[in-house]
Amino acid sequence: MNVVANGFADKCEMQVSYAIGRNIPISISLETFDTEKIPKKTILDIINKKFDFSVTNIIQELDLKRPIYLQMSCYGHFGNKGFPWEKIIPLN
Repeated sequence: MNVVANGFADKCEMQVSYAIGRNIPISISLETFDTEKIPKKTILDIINKKFDFSVTNIIQELDLKRPIYLQMSCYGHFGNKGFPWEKIIPLN
């Protein structure tokens, strides 16, 4: 979402892969479906500088230990600006 919102691409799909017992991802991949406005490598470099994908940080930053299951069960967990993962972060 941040890649599109910041104008780096019109479409974006990211995959972050983890291994059991590791705090950081073993891979991060980006697919822009040929809609990128700047090179994909540049987008990935920006993402890696701006975001901490460690498990510890994700739990803390997204406040995942806070019980919000009722709100998610009614309205879903994507597209709801009330959830921390919907926050747009300036990447420039």
